[in-house]
Amino acid sequence: MTVDKPTFRVLGPLEVRLPGTAPRLGGPKPRMLLATLLLHANHTVGGDELAEVLWPGHRPRSTAANLRTYASALRAELGQAPARIRALGAGYAIELPPHELDLLLFDERVTAARECRARGRPDEAADLLARALALWQGVPLSDLPGSPLWDRRLERLAQARLRAAEDLVELLMAAGQYGEAVGELRALLADHPFREDLWRRLILALHWSGRQGEALQAFGTVREHLVTELGIEPGPELRRAHEAVLAGEPPSRVVPRQLPPDLVDFTGRAAEVAALTRALAPGGVAVVTGPPGVGKTALAVRCAHAVREAYPHGQLFLSLGGTTQPSDTAQPSDTTQPSGSTQPDDTAQPDDAVSPGGGAWSPVEPGELLAEALRALGAAEPLPPTVHERAALYRTLLAERPMLVVLDDAAGAAQVRPLLPGGGSAVVVTGRRRITELPGAARIDLDVLPQAEALGLLTAIVGAERLEREPEEAAAIVRACGRLPLAIRVAGARLAARPGWSPAVLRRRLDDETVRLAELRAGDLEVRESFDRSYRLLPDDAARTFRALGLLGTRPLPGWVVDAVLDRHRSDDVTDVLVDANLLRPVGTDPLGQPRYRLPDLLRVDARDKAGEVDMPALARVVAGWTAAAEHATALLPTTVFRLTSPAARRWRLPEDALRRVAADPVSWFGAEHETLVEAVRLAAEAGLAGAAWGLAAALVPYFDLRCHLGPWEETHRVALEAARAAGDRAGEAAMLRGLGQVALYRDRYVQAAGMFRRSRVIFRTLGDVRGEAVSVCGLGAVGQFRGDQAAASRYFRRALGMFVSLDDRSGEAYARQALGRTCLSAGDLNGAADWLGGALRMARELGDAHREGCVSLQIGRLHDLAGETGRAMRAQGRALTIFEGFGDRHCAAYAMQGLGGLQAARGDWRHGSARLESSLAIFLQLGDRSGEAATRRLLGELHRSSGRRALARGYLHAVTSRRVVDDTAISHD
Repeated sequence: MTVDKPTFRVLGPLEVRLPGTAPRLGGPKPRMLLATLLLHANHTVGGDELAEVLWPGHRPRSTAANLRTYASALRAELGQAPARIRALGAGYAIELPPHELDLLLFDERVTAARECRARGRPDEAADLLARALALWQGVPLSDLPGSPLWDRRLERLAQARLRAAEDLVELLMAAGQYGEAVGELRALLADHPFREDLWRRLILALHWSGRQGEALQAFGTVREHLVTELGIEPGPELRRAHEAVLAGEPPSRVVPRQLPPDLVDFTGRAAEVAALTRALAPGGVAVVTGPPGVGKTALAVRCAHAVREAYPHGQLFLSLGGTTQPSDTAQPSDTTQPSGSTQPDDTAQPDDAVSPGGGAWSPVEPGELLAEALRALGAAEPLPPTVHERAALYRTLLAERPMLVVLDDAAGAAQVRPLLPGGGSAVVVTGRRRITELPGAARIDLDVLPQAEALGLLTAIVGAERLEREPEEAAAIVRACGRLPLAIRVAGARLAARPGWSPAVLRRRLDDETVRLAELRAGDLEVRESFDRSYRLLPDDAARTFRALGLLGTRPLPGWVVDAVLDRHRSDDVTDVLVDANLLRPVGTDPLGQPRYRLPDLLRVDARDKAGEVDMPALARVVAGWTAAAEHATALLPTTVFRLTSPAARRWRLPEDALRRVAADPVSWFGAEHETLVEAVRLAAEAGLAGAAWGLAAALVPYFDLRCHLGPWEETHRVALEAARAAGDRAGEAAMLRGLGQVALYRDRYVQAAGMFRRSRVIFRTLGDVRGEAVSVCGLGAVGQFRGDQAAASRYFRRALGMFVSLDDRSGEAYARQALGRTCLSAGDLNGAADWLGGALRMARELGDAHREGCVSLQIGRLHDLAGETGRAMRAQGRALTIFEGFGDRHCAAYAMQGLGGLQAARGDWRHGSARLESSLAIFLQLGDRSGEAATRRLLGELHRSSGRRALARGYLHAVTSRRVVDDTAISHD
């Protein structure tokens, strides 16, 4: 065997060999620094982690300076070495080729051995494994004090050494080299004296090498150990080996035991574990799918271990390379294996794919996989040449010896079908791509963990005591990880490796979405890399869509959004690619019958990180689509008098079926979409699309007004106002000021409202926008009216009326006439009110504007009431109430109820009048209309006082007085 002499050794005492010299590495701290860098060779180790290794729990103030000193001294001593210590950011890294470090050389040879074995070259594989194991000179870094931050890495190394030794034993026994296998097994049992499977192999190896006496003695030894120290008898497989020795049975066929180790901290998934375990009955087939990092392989391996005793003839584990490059397919993939195991990536397409980067990719061919399986089953060489013949032999062998077969990381049904054995064997398939084409297969679609199970997984990794001190921080970490098992495992590994960190430290680092995925990396576990393996398989259109969806916020989106991203209709094929790849999740159907989709949280962060300037037009088109849809819906709402539009904002026309849904029920459409629309305004503003931001915000005003959604109204307008000002968009600034003034008016902040109306009026006048100025002047008139200055209100409304007439804006004219009638009513001019209101009513009916007719009828009811014509007043108020309730306008309907209830009470119908007033009060309270609330409380107080209910009356009237004090205080600070 070739003797290897790498420059650096960590698989035993720390050692550095340089030609002709022995470098002086200094005391324990420089040596521990070098050891830590070598354990993570060719990767950056953060300064915080290095400090925790060198000064656990009590680092000096000069930590950074000390690290620089030690690193500089090591560089000087290692000057001739083929390695380089570099300072990278806040950390350090040692860069060197794999053959210069025993640890990297070990990993390289183990990987090469597995590839040789998969390709039918067992002798080469055994030689590589033997050379890999020969690199070990004892316990890694046994000459150093050690650090808790090394523990996970060293544990992974120990597991890798154990797996390599077990693989070597299996190859030696399969080749009939029983004597060599005995030596390897005795060495393994020295470290693992209670592993019954190792004892079974030792007994059989001794027996088949002609050493029956030693074999029986070995059985007696292990039985004594088990009975004396554990109080148990040997298991069934160990007893069968003993019986084989007694019976003198010759070597049997190879029994493959290929399952990867189960996860000791597997958490949750009780329903899925039960379902999959049931499905793995003899003859069963199950398919486990889900997005990257969700733990598909972990679930499959957990359940395979649970049922393996039902398959004594063996278990096969084949990695199908659905998302890994061909050179990576020798090892099983698993999104939630411990650090050191290969990560899975399971999205794939049925045929060869071209990644967004242009590189070709294809999964492992069924013929290759069948060859690997047949060799594991001990089939004689040469193997049949065709896939059909290999599949037939595979089925024949498994018909005689039913086994459990795990097909991991599948690309699709076409790749899986030749590998289905039938008969009494059970099969579990994992893959990122949805595989629904296998008849009779049980399908288990994994999603992220529920919050409680996600916390349980983090606790299993980090420890309960540490997290119990800061439960809110732990919950926030899990939420930042999107409850994705891989991300939680990485976050847990980082906390476990940094005992000096509180959970709050990691939570703060994960708060910033722009660096979140960079933080979710620990050793060779990396969330972004797992996502990248799915992304690189997407066709160009799907990749473009994925990136653009990352720019569109957190809300579920309707399917037409993909059309806008790609600037074409009928893009369902692209949506299906992303859904089938489990990168885009269907989240049901909204009340309008539209299917909705969303990116899982961390995938959305990844998509946004991948997006660049080339994807900004897609965002602009989506906002343009929302604007066009909102304007289409707004045009069908009952009230649009103060609607302002952005001529510069782009519009993107939705597909006809989407527009039909909007037109069929515009109010319900807004109800389903208004949170998404609010987010779209913010996204447009943040992207610098000022015209789009304020154009969409303005289009939402009629709906916000109808439903009294003052919070979202103010939010969208403030965001868009900032964007407009930053872009120097004066029209947008004026429109947003006008809208914010209306919100302030509704909240009884009259000084603030007047200031905004004045500023918007000045800008509109400067721009020559007569209608915009008229709308602002109407706002000033409303402020005057609500503050009791009817003369000022009349002047403003007359001025606005003239502007509307000059523009031939009859809707605006009808509003101004109604407003002047209302001003006359407040001033006690009933004749003037009758003229203005009569004209407004005629115009509303001519325009077919039923909502305006309802508003005018409300004022006409007041007019008749003041004239002592109660019956006519009630009919007018009733007409208004019917109109408003027909439109679903609860706010205006509350005012009609208020007027009608007051009239009923005045006529002595206290029961019905009180009920109407209570209904209107409830609506005002719900909508936050303080003026309406105060007026209704006053009416109820007077009603109860006149009926002798003095205590009840005092309660209502006291509330009115208290509210007035609060309002006066607010106005004084306006």
